[in-house]
Amino acid sequence: MDTPHAGSNLTGLRDHNTALVLSLLRAAPQGSSRVELAAGTGLTPQAIGKIVARLLAAALVEEDGRGASTGGKPRTLLRLRPAAGFAVGVELDRHRTTVLLVDLCGGIRHRATAPTGLADAPPRQTVELIAALVREVAATAPAGADLLGVGVGCRGPLDHAHGVLHRPAGLASWDRFPLREALAEQLAPWPVRLDKDTNTAALACAGPGHTAYLHFGDGLGAALLLHGALHRGARTNAGEFGHQVVQLDGPPCSCGSRGCLEALCLAAVATGDHRAAARLLAVGAANLVQLLDVDRVLLGGPVVFAHPELYPAEIADGLAARLPDREWQQVPVSLTPAGPAAVALGAAELALGPLFGRRG
Repeated sequence: MDTPHAGSNLTGLRDHNTALVLSLLRAAPQGSSRVELAAGTGLTPQAIGKIVARLLAAALVEEDGRGASTGGKPRTLLRLRPAAGFAVGVELDRHRTTVLLVDLCGGIRHRATAPTGLADAPPRQTVELIAALVREVAATAPAGADLLGVGVGCRGPLDHAHGVLHRPAGLASWDRFPLREALAEQLAPWPVRLDKDTNTAALACAGPGHTAYLHFGDGLGAALLLHGALHRGARTNAGEFGHQVVQLDGPPCSCGSRGCLEALCLAAVATGDHRAAARLLAVGAANLVQLLDVDRVLLGGPVVFAHPELYPAEIADGLAARLPDREWQQVPVSLTPAGPAAVALGAAELALGPLFGRRG
């Protein structure tokens, strides 16, 4: 099968107003009329007509059925064509790599995994493995399809701006390794974007308001969506949630400190006491909620999904018990709606996002 193009047909469509229209259509799988698009964007009907004409010519959208009549002629509905473009999303964990082919609507079209990750081979060898998996998955796209790029979600600490890892715990060979640059060399001409795995998982469930996403696997991290946008911090490394000290002179942590929440949670899991781990997580979640006053807490990661009922229930109870005014500050806790594939699915959003007006 032919390898997908590098997004060439879509490049000229990435202006602000077009992105607004595409974003509204992506959020309306049932379809949207030109009148609704004009109301949703604030653009004139004439401007919407020109944008829609370009999108139809590029086969990015299609006319599909008619909406309910409001007294006049039923309006023609427009829908985004999922197969008009694709992105590849990669989850690079300590001992596993997962690669997804994702369409414009966020649907997973193909998946490949390898039992090799950051801790199993030297960086250059790992990069070659990732590139091979990406090419394998990209080749499953329809012949001639546009591939908008490759997104990678990787454990931190990580400099998102420069695509470089910084002293990841227990992974000395990856310190200062230019992962994004190395992958881009292997995968040219496809653009490559890199972010922390917690951030990409949060992108997979981005919505309005303020969300804290907590990820528990072989480490413990968080991501913050403030007003629906990722908060990366001054050095793009916000979210090292697991390394808040909750027990002075506690057990040593892989980061070099003592008494970190991550060390305590992992110790509880090692003994099989997931209830204790969840209760510890609730302490950290309460600290986060009281600091930032978020609307909701979402949970993900392999440990959480291995016990999908216990963790949300225990954390919700523990969080509610620690908030000073439970009626005024109600903060729901639930699993991420993106499911176990959240990291790789959100990594694909790094590549898809610019088409729909998301920056950074």
